[in-house]
Amino acid sequence: MKTTKFLSVAFFALVFGATSFAQKSVMVGGAPMYPSKNIIENAVNSKDHTTLVAAVKAAGLVETLQGKGPFTVFAPTNAAFNKLPMGTVDTLLKPENMKMLQTILTYHVVAGKMSAADIDKAIAMGKGKAMMKTVSGGTLTAWKKGKKMYITDEKGGMSEVTIADVNQSNGVIHVVNAVLLPKA
Repeated sequence: MKTTKFLSVAFFALVFGATSFAQKSVMVGGAPMYPSKNIIENAVNSKDHTTLVAAVKAAGLVETLQGKGPFTVFAPTNAAFNKLPMGTVDTLLKPENMKMLQTILTYHVVAGKMSAADIDKAIAMGKGKAMMKTVSGGTLTAWKKGKKMYITDEKGGMSEVTIADVNQSNGVIHVVNAVLLPKA
């Protein structure tokens, strides 16, 4: 009887654990994003973030984003980078523009882990807007229209959060559909 009870409990724990883990993984760019992996380990598998990964490498930020964190990253997709004027990405990836690229990329990063629920609370407390200080020293503004969350940059550019709460071992990623640009 004890063995049967133990096996039942063990089976339940295994099934519940597997289901719980599956719910925590999010598909981004055709690949599962595992909460046990860091931001870089997950991002390199997303086919929608190859430009972002190339930019992070060119900017020398791989080690930083593999670090302990925690970080909140608003991660632009390839389509977001494609919205920039032609030649912008190629220009930014040149070694002589590394500092500018670092500034733009770290403008997409907020220190600490902010889930969509955390941002929602900050928006409510801010009477419709939440101001977030970026690692580069700039400010992003989060706001909502209906159930959709948006991020506005210092130049007035707007990006929609298309996939929220992609948890990582060192923070969280929110996928966005436009590149956010700091004030010049």
